[in-house]
Amino acid sequence: MTEAPQAPLRAAIITVTPYQQNCSLVWCSKTMRGALVDPGGDLDLIKASVAKAGVTLEKILLTHGHADHCGQAGMLAKELSLPIEGPHEADRFWIARLEDDGPRFGIETKIFEPDRWLEDGETVSFGEIELEVIHCPGHTPGHVVFFHRATNFAFVGDVLFAGSIGRTDFPMGNHQDLLDAITGKLWPLGNEVTFVPGHGPTSTFGRERQSNPFVSDAAVGAGR
Repeated sequence: MTEAPQAPLRAAIITVTPYQQNCSLVWCSKTMRGALVDPGGDLDLIKASVAKAGVTLEKILLTHGHADHCGQAGMLAKELSLPIEGPHEADRFWIARLEDDGPRFGIETKIFEPDRWLEDGETVSFGEIELEVIHCPGHTPGHVVFFHRATNFAFVGDVLFAGSIGRTDFPMGNHQDLLDAITGKLWPLGNEVTFVPGHGPTSTFGRERQSNPFVSDAAVGAGR
C-alpha cells in the first residue's frame, strides 16, 4: 500500500483483483473519516488496510461499472452498511451484467443498486473533504472522475493511465468521446494535477500532456 501524503486529503492505494486494480482509500486528515474508491475485490485486504490507517468509512465511490472496479462493492456496502455513490447512470447496464462478467474477470461479483447515481458537476463528500464529479465517457458511457481541487489530486479510474488511455473496445465504448473527455475536461484542471489511475503508477496531467502517445499535446495536435 503506497500513500500520497496530500493534506487535508490523504490517499492510500490498495492493489486488488487479478487485474491489479487501484482501489483508493481516501480520507480527511482532520476527521479521519473517508471513503473507498473502486473496491472491486479482495475485501479482506481492503478492510485490513482501512483498519491499519485508522479511517472510519462513510461511503463507497465508484468511477465506472466494470467488474474489477465494482464487482464486490455491493457486498462490501452490505457488510459495512455503507452507501454507494456513482457512477453515472449510463453505466447501469454494466452493473446489471456483473454476475455474468465476474467469471470472465475471475472475480466473484454481485449486482447492486447505487444509492446515488452521479452527474457531471455534482460533488461527493466525506469528513470535511469535497470532491468534484466529472463525467468522462469513452471507456464506459457512465465513467466519472473524482477531483479534489484544493490539493490538485484526481482519481480517474480507467480514463487515463501513465503513458496510455482506457480501452474503448468494450460495449458502448467510444474512442473519440474518451479523447474529448481527457483533453476537454481533464487538461483544463491544470498540469500540476496528480492522478491515481485505475491500474499502474500515478502520474500528472502535465507529464501526460508531454509524453502520452494518445493524448499528448503533440499527438492531439497531429490528429486535428
